[in-house]
Amino acid sequence: MKKWIIQVLMVGLIVSLMAACGADAEDAASTSEETEDKEVLKMATSADFPPFESYDTEGNFQGFDIELAKIIADELGYELEIEDMDFDGLIGALQADRVDMVMAGMSATEDRRQNVDFSNAYHRSGEMFISQTDAEVDSLEELEGKVVGVQLGTIQEEGAETLAEEYGFEVKKVDDASILIQELNSNRIDVAYMDKTVAKGYVDSQGFVGFDDPTTSSPGMAIAFPKGSDQVNKVNDILEELTDSGKMEELKDEWLSDYE
Repeated sequence: MKKWIIQVLMVGLIVSLMAACGADAEDAASTSEETEDKEVLKMATSADFPPFESYDTEGNFQGFDIELAKIIADELGYELEIEDMDFDGLIGALQADRVDMVMAGMSATEDRRQNVDFSNAYHRSGEMFISQTDAEVDSLEELEGKVVGVQLGTIQEEGAETLAEEYGFEVKKVDDASILIQELNSNRIDVAYMDKTVAKGYVDSQGFVGFDDPTTSSPGMAIAFPKGSDQVNKVNDILEELTDSGKMEELKDEWLSDYE
């Protein structure tokens, strides 16, 4: 009798275990399906612009824009996918519908607004000229006859073209910000003209000197979308919520405070 009872109990236990395993498998399958069904938000950036976007030592994207983009994608219910490309190709990628949005420390200029839609600005910094300490340039007037390097497609490229006519310097254009620093260290340019936040990082880390451009008022950095995108208003709401909650300030303290 006891043997029969033990057998019955064992059968019941096995059935219970199989049912539990089946439920776990169903839960796992359900979770897998949810992950697979989650839509992708494809973002383009130019990861040569610390502290906004760059790579860490393990080759992962990092920076203020990257963290902000992750929050936005999560709030919208998307999985974020990031593609790195040259800055001057970002607008074209949006126009060709290769990506859904661009975050790359991009200023929301009127010229760009003709081709893309922008979110509200999330950061303002201005522009800066930096040079070597042993060949310091500390005013616009001292730029005469110098070679000033800028990154292609940036607001600094536009500004330098205008200033060059008045102050008599040559403009040299390169593909990304890191090349500007290489050019400056190799004395192939006399001055680099960059976003102020990024420039201050190089001043602190590499011992350059610099001065603020007194002629410009930055329109502010914003997120770019294809014309007519229905994501703009949604993202503006998220940016407003992040500002009101203090989360935006926390991100700036984490990523930008050392560059202010």
